[in-house]
Amino acid sequence: MIRRAVRSLLAVLLLPLAVGAQTYDVVLRGGRVMDPASGLDAVRDVGILDGTVRALSETPLDGREVVDVAGLVVAPGFVDLHAHGQDLLASSFQARDGVTTALELEGGAAPVAPFYAEREGAARIHFGATASHGAVRGRVMGVNHNYAAPSRAQIDQMTDLLREELRAGALGIGIGLQYVPGASREEIHRVMQVAAEAGVPVFCHVRYAGVQEPTAATQAVQEMIAGAAATGASVHVVHIGSTGLTSVPLLLEMIAGARERGIDITTEVYPYTAASTAIQSAIFDDGWRERLDADYGDVEWIATGERLTAESWSAFRAEGGPVIAHVIPEEAVEAALRSPGVIVASDGVPFTNGRTHPRGVGTFARVLGRYAREQGTLDLMDALARMTILPARRLEEAVPAMRWKGRIQVGADADLTVFDPATVIDRSTFAEPAVASDGIEHVLVRGIFVVRDGALVEEARPGQGVRRRVILP
Repeated sequence: MIRRAVRSLLAVLLLPLAVGAQTYDVVLRGGRVMDPASGLDAVRDVGILDGTVRALSETPLDGREVVDVAGLVVAPGFVDLHAHGQDLLASSFQARDGVTTALELEGGAAPVAPFYAEREGAARIHFGATASHGAVRGRVMGVNHNYAAPSRAQIDQMTDLLREELRAGALGIGIGLQYVPGASREEIHRVMQVAAEAGVPVFCHVRYAGVQEPTAATQAVQEMIAGAAATGASVHVVHIGSTGLTSVPLLLEMIAGARERGIDITTEVYPYTAASTAIQSAIFDDGWRERLDADYGDVEWIATGERLTAESWSAFRAEGGPVIAHVIPEEAVEAALRSPGVIVASDGVPFTNGRTHPRGVGTFARVLGRYAREQGTLDLMDALARMTILPARRLEEAVPAMRWKGRIQVGADADLTVFDPATVIDRSTFAEPAVASDGIEHVLVRGIFVVRDGALVEEARPGQGVRRRVILP
């Protein structure tokens, strides 16, 4: 990190000389550079050398490769804090949606070392994961642990294992409370103490969601606010739209109020009116139709795209597999996108039989095209901030590598997305999910094109693991 800081300082000090004399590996010529971190919104040449942004120039730069991007926006590469589908197929679609870093922070991985090892040298975009509370809980309590309350000795085992995962480079701790109804208040308090001790965030799928139980979601968010206040941990509440449903405006008010009073808590949203999870999960325990104000026909079996019936429900529930639940009000999505500081994250899920929820394919282009350009729900710079600098800042205190992502500045990583603001849009639908976004013209990871002229560069594998470098004692 010291060498990186020195390199950045030298780049700044030598910038006048470099602009006149340096030949860059790649020059993006004449694009509209939009950097939410600094507020820059101007036509510039971007000079890239050794995987780093080395110049932002009002005058032309020399490059071994010069790409004319006039009329296009040059933005920091999008940082997705919530991407479950971390295989090559999923990342190929994410790259074409402008994503340069995709992190598995809700579910996490355990153990994390193999997660990183199997992707090194083979990843199209950057990757990383938290330590998984759910997986650690299963190791301690056995396969049928979801409804069981742990003993104090078992809680101690869990926290010891989570510390080991953090020592291995995990980016924080991922907790899926709605999937483990047996998790005790003490258990979660102790887990949050570990996060605070390590200086890492907790990424939490909170306990409850339901239209017919409007107080449940508020209680769940209150648990996270109280836990953060009591332990000093930072907390990120995932997918506020599917968590809150009709209660989203109140939850956003609660989170904003907690932040104003010094609690480190944030949230995110994906821009779709349907959730996705496993049909066998606790979310669909008895009473789910009443809680979600939904019926069998609102649930879609991903593998075939068919809507379920009372007759098919039991069979699919016994079989197990991913479903899409069409239960989120559009008003909830719009409320989150209007609320300052709410991050955009996809919650993308792996492909099943060539099919998936479209959020893993088109989230970022959908926000830029539908919600920023067409509907004016938020302006373009604000939309970009929620995809770049805000997710980077959510992690950078614990993960120094993120200080070089999510911005276009001299010394920053050359993870860049170039798109046409007039045409960018998602094309993935529930009926045909495997359709890449339009208008994403170029995507660079470490200065290497992974998308060029709107097409995937099949052989490109520049992605690297994002790890936590601060080590617990």
